[in-house]
Amino acid sequence: MRGFIPWIVAGVVSAFDWRWGAISGLVSGLLLLVQDRRRRVGLDALILEISTIVYFAAVGAVALARPDSALADHTDVVSFAWLAATAWGTLAIRRPFTLGIAKRQTPPEYWDMPEFIRVNNNITIAWGAGFSFIGVSLAILGALDAPAWAGIAAHVAGLAAPAVFTKVYPARAQARLLAAQAPVTAVPQHSPEGADAP
Repeated sequence: MRGFIPWIVAGVVSAFDWRWGAISGLVSGLLLLVQDRRRRVGLDALILEISTIVYFAAVGAVALARPDSALADHTDVVSFAWLAATAWGTLAIRRPFTLGIAKRQTPPEYWDMPEFIRVNNNITIAWGAGFSFIGVSLAILGALDAPAWAGIAAHVAGLAAPAVFTKVYPARAQARLLAAQAPVTAVPQHSPEGADAP
């Protein structure tokens, strides 16, 4: 969730000026990246952060060069389209963006297990679906000139669902794996009643 801080900062500041919103998103993203690299966090665990910086650098350049750009009215849709593209893109190259994050919390002997990779594929799919849902919803709601609460509801639903999935799914997948690997205990064979009687 730490990786979403630049997006939150940019969202708040953009309410006053979208140019400063993009700049604040870029600066906060860079600061977080520097902190993570100082803590020796690998680049494979920072895919979302790097993607965030690229996004805000590009939007910031447009915002400064053309403050009256039509992009100013659509940054909410574009930002979630970018996040969705990041998630789906990492899946397409078989490097789900959650994989590097998960490796920071998992012993190395599990990293190459098909189950570990499958869990991260599914978590990345959940986030990609959530980002896509928000982007599409905001585009539709904007076209319909829907009230602000509808957009907020789309944000909550699109972010809460994958967050809960990320919290719950790995533990359940691990429990299923352990259950499948548990040795089968032999069931003692009981003689029919009275079979041992003299």
